[in-house]
Amino acid sequence: MTADPLSEHVETALAAAGLDRRYVVALAQAALAEDLAGGVDVTSVATVPAEVGSTADFVARGTGVVAGLPIAAVVLELATKGVARFGPSATDGERVRPGSVVLTVTGPTRALLTAERTALNLLCHLSGVATLTRAWADAVAGTGARIRDTRKTTPGLRALEKYAVRCGGGVNHRMSLSDAALVKDNHVLAAGGVRAAFQAVRATFPGLSVEVECDTVEQVGEAVAAGADLVLLDNMGLAELRRSVEVAAGRAGLEASGGLTLDMAYDVAATGVDYLAIGALTHSAPALDIGVDLRSG
Repeated sequence: MTADPLSEHVETALAAAGLDRRYVVALAQAALAEDLAGGVDVTSVATVPAEVGSTADFVARGTGVVAGLPIAAVVLELATKGVARFGPSATDGERVRPGSVVLTVTGPTRALLTAERTALNLLCHLSGVATLTRAWADAVAGTGARIRDTRKTTPGLRALEKYAVRCGGGVNHRMSLSDAALVKDNHVLAAGGVRAAFQAVRATFPGLSVEVECDTVEQVGEAVAAGADLVLLDNMGLAELRRSVEVAAGRAGLEASGGLTLDMAYDVAATGVDYLAIGALTHSAPALDIGVDLRSG
């Protein structure tokens, strides 16, 4: 399968989503190759004449937020060797209901059937991430706090999962270990204290944002006094969160993390923290149920 050319429709969708074209194409190629395992789709080859064409409607079976449509489109375009024609579709970030057609594509039936599962695997998973993120974002609406992801992502899918978080109304934490510093408890232990750990990072990488994980209000005061840009409040109760907000007094951003649930989201956000960090957005989001209905092309 070749990466070039993609149709103007797909190129435009990828650009609008801010997704790296080479990354998405390589991922789609790898996923399709994994499913074929060096062979062919034996069922489709045996049952569908090569010349037959169809239209495939990707239809939501559940309620949620759709994400990943440009990625699914790349899969379909590669599988059909560039002859797929796309009809009206939903927009990533859009709320959908059972029966909503989120994507329509016309092309060779064999190719559409071959690509169906690969496209759905990505689309359902990313839509699940966006749906869960939307639930958290809705839960803290009106507080000023925002929902943020973590690095607890599926290997190889980080850029897409973090994109899906944005589609759901969340914001991204660092994308990698190199674009920002997060001083955690083991770093503090190795460095000999919160202040020493922070100062070591600041001296070595002076241009980077530095976040410090704190388990106690006392550590929060130390981190803020040292000049931390952001403080991660690890597994703190509501009273400790409120006290941390008072101690920080706006001098550093505050991020609540650990043991958070949707039921308590509003109360946590109402303490005055800036972010709620939710690893489950990417590591535990249930897939949104989406199916494919085939009809004559």
